[in-house]
Amino acid sequence: MGKTRDGLTAKQMHFARCVASGMSQSAAYREAFDVAEGSKTATHREAASRLMARADIKARVDGLIAQRERSILASSLSDKERVLDKLRHWMDHAESGDSNKLRASELLGRSVGLFKDVIETSESRSSDELLADLEAMIEASADDQPDAEQSDDLADSAGPTIMH
Repeated sequence: MGKTRDGLTAKQMHFARCVASGMSQSAAYREAFDVAEGSKTATHREAASRLMARADIKARVDGLIAQRERSILASSLSDKERVLDKLRHWMDHAESGDSNKLRASELLGRSVGLFKDVIETSESRSSDELLADLEAMIEASADDQPDAEQSDDLADSAGPTIMH
């Protein structure tokens, strides 16, 4: 069996492609190599592990993964550019009162970060400072509440209660 240009056999290359596509190493080994019926799973796992330990196969798997990621990125950038072009077209060619023009403008602005929610934060305080402030508020609230005797005096001074 001949080797490919990067020095791998066709089966090794198939194994690398399977691993790069997301298969487990054992499953990739069973897929790429002729595995005897009834052979032990541990044997497949060990053989797959030995293959992945080889620098040339590891490099090929890493290269295939990187190639796939570049392809996905290029595709998503292409899709983004198509959407932005369409929004620009709608914005430029819609009638002046058309809601599509306004919506296209808004979406274009969002895509370039023109509209960002800004959250203002005040100075940060430690948990000890917050606890002290809370205790002071509780004490102030307790001071504002009349005690039991003052409540009775206030009730007596209010006069008789009329029930309907």
